[in-house]
Amino acid sequence: MSKTNTGLQQDVLSELRYEPSVDASEIGVTAKEGIVSLTGNVKSYAEKYAAVHAAERVAGVKAVADELKIDLPSYHIRDDQDIARATLNALQWDVWVPYDRIKVKVDNGWITLEGEVDYWYQQNAAGKAVRNLAGVRGMTNLITIKKPAVMPSEVKANIDSALRRAAEVDADHIKVKVAGDKVILNGTVSSWAERQEAERAAWSAPGVRTVEDDLVIAA
Repeated sequence: MSKTNTGLQQDVLSELRYEPSVDASEIGVTAKEGIVSLTGNVKSYAEKYAAVHAAERVAGVKAVADELKIDLPSYHIRDDQDIARATLNALQWDVWVPYDRIKVKVDNGWITLEGEVDYWYQQNAAGKAVRNLAGVRGMTNLITIKKPAVMPSEVKANIDSALRRAAEVDADHIKVKVAGDKVILNGTVSSWAERQEAERAAWSAPGVRTVEDDLVIAA
């Protein structure tokens, strides 16, 4: 049974209040047919990210429209040079990040990461390493994944096996298609969390450079 718009709105508000890294008093929530919109102000990019993901994990949420604005407190304001230096240090200190293969650009507090890595987890780790830095207003992760020599049939078999092993995923309702180095996921899932876990399983297979997530969150 699907939730009413008001019921979903209240559930998201409750989850935001429950999330300790988010000041829910500054955030407005609207919900319509499973689409949740977040408005208001947050004090950092890390809080903005946490708020969006708190909303995503609520049952019944099919999509989140992020309209939050970052209002940095004075003690978090940094110039681009300071942010660039902190970003390089954060990447260098993360054991999962091949920092010597990543280039950093900072423009008005917005970090852009570029380069090429071997695996998705390294691309993801680079983004995580800089997300919580003071002064950051946003981040674009343009790091690409190197293409290894793996047969599409092997990629599909690996992902199918991973989905069957995952406790949070009902593999019977997910179809996996592999075209070259691209994976396409179709079918239905019960929550955003299940959808993200299916994506993670797809990204973790060697040889995957792109994942197209066409999974639908069932009511």
